[in-house]
Amino acid sequence: MKKKAANVVPFANETDSLSIGELTVENRVDRISLYGSIDITRDKEGLAYAETLQALFNDIIAKMKEGDLPDKISIKPAENIANPFAD
Repeated sequence: MKKKAANVVPFANETDSLSIGELTVENRVDRISLYGSIDITRDKEGLAYAETLQALFNDIIAKMKEGDLPDKISIKPAENIANPFAD
């Protein structure tokens, strides 16, 4: 049975996020960002982390194979906006 990567649909939106241990995975429409760290220990918790990562990468690869990909995309730098809650 194929494990699902916690309902994250790769490249579907700019809002989904997943935490695996101390590793954070952020969904974007043009990329998947990973940051933090994770220890894959040789125990049940480590196995669960590894299976979640495997399912996530399987989903990412399947989505990328659905259509034609450019050789390389340009990633626009983040835009800074004023904090609407600041005084």
